[in-house]
Amino acid sequence: MTIIIMWQVFARYVLNASPSWSEQLALYLMVWTVLLAAAAGVREGFHIRITVFQDSLTKTPRRMIIALCHLITGAVGLFMVVTGIEIVGRTWGIDIPALAVPRGSALLPIPMAGVLITLFTIEHLVNMARGKEVDALWS
Repeated sequence: MTIIIMWQVFARYVLNASPSWSEQLALYLMVWTVLLAAAAGVREGFHIRITVFQDSLTKTPRRMIIALCHLITGAVGLFMVVTGIEIVGRTWGIDIPALAVPRGSALLPIPMAGVLITLFTIEHLVNMARGKEVDALWS
């Protein structure tokens, strides 16, 4: 993405001829990157959250709140799967003119990330039931 944006800036301001595909391709790649990184954030636990309330609770209520948060996250993942499949299906026949690829391919990471988020949430809940935590892969 960085190289594409650098080329776009160079072409626009130095060559005075901005390529029509560069912005669309950068956005395309950003959607894929952000959504798959969000799923990884659920797995690794580095997504944004505020834990002041949960940290102030005793062990049992804290575990219940954490489990509830995981269930809500899993529900969001399932929502992404269901609505993402519908959106991809509705937009697959529409091309992104500058890239000549289906618009649905740019939205494909929505259901993919939803599946990953749901699976990672299940992993957290299973480990929580076993009294363990998910070991981070990015340590």
